[in-house]
Amino acid sequence: MDVVAVDIGGTHARFAIAQVEGGRVVAMGEPVTQKTADHASLQLAWEAFAASAARALPRAAAIAVASPVNGELIKLTNNPWIIRQPLVKERLNVDAFTIINDFGAIGHAVAQLPDSDFVHLCGPQTTLPEQGAITICGPGTGLGVAQVFRTGSGAYHVIPTEGGHIDYAPLDEIEDQIVRRLRPSYTRVSAERIVSGPGIVPIYETLAAIEGKPVAHLDDKAIWSLALEGGDSLAAAALDRFCLALGAVAGDLALAHGPTGVVIAGGLGYRLKDRLLNSGFGQRFIAKGRFQSLMAGIPVKLITHPQPGLYGAAAAFAQEHSQ
Repeated sequence: MDVVAVDIGGTHARFAIAQVEGGRVVAMGEPVTQKTADHASLQLAWEAFAASAARALPRAAAIAVASPVNGELIKLTNNPWIIRQPLVKERLNVDAFTIINDFGAIGHAVAQLPDSDFVHLCGPQTTLPEQGAITICGPGTGLGVAQVFRTGSGAYHVIPTEGGHIDYAPLDEIEDQIVRRLRPSYTRVSAERIVSGPGIVPIYETLAAIEGKPVAHLDDKAIWSLALEGGDSLAAAALDRFCLALGAVAGDLALAHGPTGVVIAGGLGYRLKDRLLNSGFGQRFIAKGRFQSLMAGIPVKLITHPQPGLYGAAAAFAQEHSQ
């Protein structure tokens, strides 16, 4: 059957029509990306997608949201949209729907995608295990975290979490200074305040202060552009520091979850593929004191599918409605 897959983040909402069968995704159409700021609600964004489609929309929806999904009312974490689950069928004109946390959706993508949709970052050069836990984390507008537990023979369970909001643990004097810069604003500095798209700002400003340079109050998009273009040495240093922090946080999550594999995802994770491969990410991932040898035995991958949230939302719908 066909289903409209939707992936709603803090900045963008993505739509595509997917084909699902037997609990799995068998095909995915071209995605359409909208800015969430351009629409006041999911219904209005859905209607805009419907107007652009060359066909009538399927009467089924698979929706991934950057928010906890634990009640009738869903308030997105980094987006003003509100979704009332009892009204979804009426508002979107569908007969069936699934709503799942965005990184829960990526968990479904990790469980169903082939090995060709992953690249190796560090640890053993092996495929993701068919049995055991897999930790998934990734920076975007926030820091998403989920867990997949594979039971063998293709069966799996996805556990969405809010692990991005654990306390951030600085590992050196520079990171101490980054946390000190953030503490007056937030008191409790979570991992997401540093390991996310907006997190590049306090990193950049802290490094500027250390260098005795005027602190240019740039937004995160401007700093990321400077860092990825490579022409600004301060932005490049901030990017290096970001990769270190991502490695450390991914390692902390691995210790907490006890996984047999780790996957880095998220919009920034995909954009940073080449940078992560040549950064200190791997060294920070395993730098866990007495557990360094344990950490070194965990394969760490980067998901390279261009739309894992859409694919995973469709996979979650396929699994729920295949019973």
